[in-house]
Parts: sequence; structure tokens; C-alpha cells
Amino acid sequence: MLLITPYPRLVSPLLATKSTPESSFTRRARASSSSSSSSSSYHWPFLTPKRRLNGFKLKSATVPGDVESGSLVKGLKLGGMFGVWYLLNIYYNIFNKQVLRVFPYPATVTAFQLGCGTLMISIMWLLKLHPRPKVTPSQFPAILQLAAAHTLGNLLTNVSLGRVNVSFTHTIKALEPFFTVLFSVLLLGEWPSVWIVCSLLPIVAGVSLASFTEASFNWIGFCSAMASNVTNQSRNVLSKKFMVEKEALDNINLFSIITIISFVLLVPVAILIDGFKFTPSHLQLAVSDENILHPKKQVENLWLLLVVSWQTSQGLTVKEFCLMSLLAGVCLHSYQQVSYMILEMVSPVTHSVGNCVKRVVVIASSILFFKTPVSPLNSIGTATALAGVYLYTRAKRIKPNPNSKSS
Repeated sequence: MLLITPYPRLVSPLLATKSTPESSFTRRARASSSSSSSSSSYHWPFLTPKRRLNGFKLKSATVPGDVESGSLVKGLKLGGMFGVWYLLNIYYNIFNKQVLRVFPYPATVTAFQLGCGTLMISIMWLLKLHPRPKVTPSQFPAILQLAAAHTLGNLLTNVSLGRVNVSFTHTIKALEPFFTVLFSVLLLGEWPSVWIVCSLLPIVAGVSLASFTEASFNWIGFCSAMASNVTNQSRNVLSKKFMVEKEALDNINLFSIITIISFVLLVPVAILIDGFKFTPSHLQLAVSDENILHPKKQVENLWLLLVVSWQTSQGLTVKEFCLMSLLAGVCLHSYQQVSYMILEMVSPVTHSVGNCVKRVVVIASSILFFKTPVSPLNSIGTATALAGVYLYTRAKRIKPNPNSKSS
């Protein structure tokens, strides 16, 4: 440490090379001054430009290599998490669609998937991979509302996926920003800017064009996808309101509690609507409408009841069907968990951009995997809706000008 005095001639070469121990008071004073001067970005006191003080020249230091390497590692980690998020979405939609083709009971399928999530959450808490939440009685009514909306959102999405193509369901779900703005006005009193309202126009126009030109269109699939938008976005807005008004729970624990409550709520409803369907006899009778219409195939289906291997009409054994259902449940909970983890690392606007890209990836992969026929007008409608979603995420970055409001 260099001792600086008002008299440069009194500085000894020994004092310039040897360091003296620093008192605890000096360390605390320096720590408090550095913490008080820090803002949203890090401030390094030794990264100041060259200047002279009392005739002495102070040189600036270089940026430590640990800072650059740390930002690189964080970027690679975030990019890997986005890749896992997209990959889990692709596999979930493929597995889920195949399950719903041979087992058209969306309430039972959704309850099973929520049960897989409940089991994974229990393992996470038992192994102490994440701290357990502490829920107060005053928080429970708000959490129950979120769980009800979460339950309906997942159930209605599976109803739509069972009725129409995966690509069409996700095209309709591109309308989520429209309902986000609507419920933000109704529940939170937050009015959108002109740019956000303009970005909603291509979304509505694109979804309308895609709906009119969709080959697999039916009203049950369309209405259930629209209703899932309503429930999911009301859940998101209510979650924002809950995080502001109540004692905050972290995103992962809030999602975990909602998943467990949703499973408890949906099981009796699934039994009431579908009955007990996870039995070998019901799995054998999970045949497509095409096989039911042909008498010759009806005889073949009766013969299937006597086959020991329990082969389904879609070429899947019961063992393969159960494995695919389990994988769909694991992928559903995993991609939602990763989504919440990404949301804790980035801003909501960046997360919305990632969600827009995810929608494109899921639609493209489902069209390629299921060989879905797509007309040119349908492609234009889907592309217009997705472009509107991207414009919406860009419009959210634009901050309102306070001068315009004052004038």
C-alpha cells in the first residue's frame, strides 16, 4: 500500500513497497462507502480513469478475468435452459397428442399428468433440492384461485389437443397477449400503450385467418383453446396481483403448491366425468373412430380383448401407452418448472420473447412430425399471428414518455 502524504519528499522507498496492516475500522468504512455508491450495475473503485491527486499519478486496473468468464458461463447456462425448455415442449406435445389419440379422456389424462408433477415436487422437497414453502392461512384463498385457473387451463388445453391438430391449438394460444392486456385492464387497472394495442391487431387477424382455413377445425377444439387462454392469462394476472399484495413466495414454490392443489381438485372431477379408465379393458377399447365404423374391424377389436399382449388400435401396447403417458407428465411438469426458473433469471419481456420463439418451434415440429397438411392461407395466418406476438413483446419494451402525459 502506498502512503500518500502532502510532502512527497518524505515518502520512503520502503514505505512504497511494504504494506501496513489495515484496521477493522478502515475496512468497514471502505466497505460501507463502496456499497453505498453501488447502483444497479457493479461499481469497481479501481476501474477509474487515470488522474492525478496531490502530484501522484493513479493508474487504472484492468477488468478481472473472472467477471468476463462469469458472464460467459451465465449466458451459456441460460442458452442451455432455453434449449431444454423448447425440447421438453416438443416432446410433451408429441407424446400428449399420441396419448389423446388412443385414449380420448382429457380429464383423466390431465389428472395423471398433474399427479406426475405432484410426485416430482414431493421428491424435490424430500431431497431438499429446493426449500419448502411456508404458507400462511391468509395466503391460501388467493393460491386456491390460482390453482383453479391452472386446473382449467391444463384441462381445456388437452380437450383442444384431443380434437384438433397441435399446430392449430398453439396458433389459437398465440392470442394469449390479447387476454393478458384485457385482464390487466379489468383486474389490475393497467391500461396498455398505443403500441401494444396496435401489436394485438395482427395477432387477432392471423388467428382468424388460420381458423377459417384450418382443415381439422371443429368448435369444441377451438372454444376449448380459447377458454384455456382465458384461464391461463387470468391465472398469470392473479399471480402478479398475489405477489404484490401477499407475502411473496418464490416462483418455483408457488407453482409447486398450485400443481398439488390442481391435482387434488381434478381427480374427483375426472372420476365423475370419465370414471375409472386406467384399467386394461378400457385401454384395449381405446380405438379410433375409423376402426369403430367398419364392421370387419369391429370383429378384430373384439378379438383384441382376448389377446394377451393387449394391443391397441394405434399400434401401441398397453405398456408403451403407459410409458408414453408417464413421459408426457414428466415433460409437462419439467418444462413448466424450467420456464419458472428462466423467469427468475431474465426479465418478463425477455421471457415473453422466448415464449414466442417456443410457439414457433412447437408448431413447426408438430407439423413435421404428424405430417399435418397446411394450406398457403393457413400458413400466412399462423405466421401473421406469431409476428404479432413478437411485435407485442417489442412494444412492451417501449416505455411511455412522461412528458406526453404531462402535456
